[in-house]
Amino acid sequence: MKNLFKMTLVLAAAALTLTGCDCFKKMAKNAEAVTITCTPDVLVLNNGKVVADIVAEIPAKYFDKKASLKVTPALVYEGGVTKGSTVLLQGEKVADNGMLVKKGESLSIKRQVEFAYKPEMQVSNLVLIVEVKCKSGKCKEYTLVNANTGEVLPADTKLTAAEYGLVIAKGINTLQAELNYAEAMQDAANNYKRVTTVVTKADIVYRINSSRVAKKAVETEELKSLKAGVEANKTNDRVAQSLYVNGYASPDGPEKFNDKLSEKRSKTGLKAVEKLLADAGLNIDAAAYGEDWEGFQAAVAASNIADKDLILQVLKMYSSSAEREKEIKNMSTVFKSLKTDVLPQLRRAQVVNSADVTGWSNEEMIAIIKEGKVSTLKLEELLHIATVCDKVAEVALVEATKSGDARAWNNLAVYYAKNGNYEKATECLNKVQGTSAELNNNYALVYAAEGDVAKAEGYAANASAEAKALLAAAKGDYATAAQTLKSGYNAAVVNYMNGNVSAAKQCLASDNSAKADYLRAIIACKEGDLKGAQAQLNSAVSKDASLKAKAEKDVNLAALKK
Repeated sequence: MKNLFKMTLVLAAAALTLTGCDCFKKMAKNAEAVTITCTPDVLVLNNGKVVADIVAEIPAKYFDKKASLKVTPALVYEGGVTKGSTVLLQGEKVADNGMLVKKGESLSIKRQVEFAYKPEMQVSNLVLIVEVKCKSGKCKEYTLVNANTGEVLPADTKLTAAEYGLVIAKGINTLQAELNYAEAMQDAANNYKRVTTVVTKADIVYRINSSRVAKKAVETEELKSLKAGVEANKTNDRVAQSLYVNGYASPDGPEKFNDKLSEKRSKTGLKAVEKLLADAGLNIDAAAYGEDWEGFQAAVAASNIADKDLILQVLKMYSSSAEREKEIKNMSTVFKSLKTDVLPQLRRAQVVNSADVTGWSNEEMIAIIKEGKVSTLKLEELLHIATVCDKVAEVALVEATKSGDARAWNNLAVYYAKNGNYEKATECLNKVQGTSAELNNNYALVYAAEGDVAKAEGYAANASAEAKALLAAAKGDYATAAQTLKSGYNAAVVNYMNGNVSAAKQCLASDNSAKADYLRAIIACKEGDLKGAQAQLNSAVSKDASLKAKAEKDVNLAALKK
């Protein structure tokens, strides 16, 4: 904002001449040469701060040797004034602690001012407050001057800083605050499946080399339980079950003999099961699998046999069933244990009930929650439905947290963040036990949203690329952020702030939300298309009426008010 101050000083000098501030009379002669610039001329919110660089160029032979001048930058907004550090300038014949301005030398004064941002500062001006003092005349103590008129103000002045301060920057661009950090937060995955398969098994055990089903073999608790499950499934129209009888032989005889034996066992086992489940009315399939080496390996691994690791090693070394059997029998001591502890349980017909259970549909789960029966849903169902329906998500996730599952607390944090409650989101993340990629990512984004970028960076190393890009944007490094963010609202904000309005428009191409229309209005203003800007703003307000009040305070839309 160049040359803003020089005309004011001319007016001020004229007024001061009349009011008796003697040392400023001569300063009026070269006042037009004084310039003040502020960068940026529209202030910008960055990382919770508003920063501006002010440069004042004072020409040689301007400053009176007996003059003192206090200049204080201040941010003036509705209901408040926040002052920066004062600069004290003094002539050569003034004994004070200010910056010396020599009569015959020009002086360039550079100062950076910084203000901690508060929401009420959005509609504000950066002004310079000026006070003067002379050794003689009526300004022997520092006296406030109206920098816009040159009037020396009385001690009991009723003017505000907004009225007597010299405006060097107008408004604050707060688009950085519009970044949607929650958009990059990550839900923890759930294991929900609409259809789950429940497999129940029971064995009909035979004597060695026999395929006859003994009476006791079908009276076991295991088979009774399987039968009860089959009958219960028949009454549930959400369950589709398939039954199989698989015949096996223990791997301690001739392979061909065992193949035939397993086939016989599958047939006799089938007859026994058909009789056991006669009332179920189900088709039951049967198959023979010969020597049960897979079952043998599992049984050995689960046993207390001292040399079981050696047996398992032999199984891996040989692919031939005959070679396996031969080598194991050579370990005579071990083989005795196998004969008593392992092989008898492999002489069997295994009954398998594979039941496909169809769970609640999304619509049914939503209805259950709305009926107040959320506690009847299982953990995975609760985690799933929260991702499907936002209207019941909070209720579902709060219920899920009762399990203590870390995923529930993480996902509830994401829910609160997406609804603008970052305080509750942080509380939920703090209740997560353990660590995860999602947790690190979400902590980084929540702290960034709360304005604590330094704390957010402590979690950035394990965060997603999108989260890292948003952290870069939170620090004002829009060029870096734009390299990762390629589409969507956040990408549009980043590109706009990086000066690439064309890319910003492309990023919004498929977004028809109110906030996207509002940003399009800002972009149109930037391009000088005020008619288009008004149309986009009208569209935004029609979708979200609260944006009308926001637009009234937005410096990015100031051109629409002229």
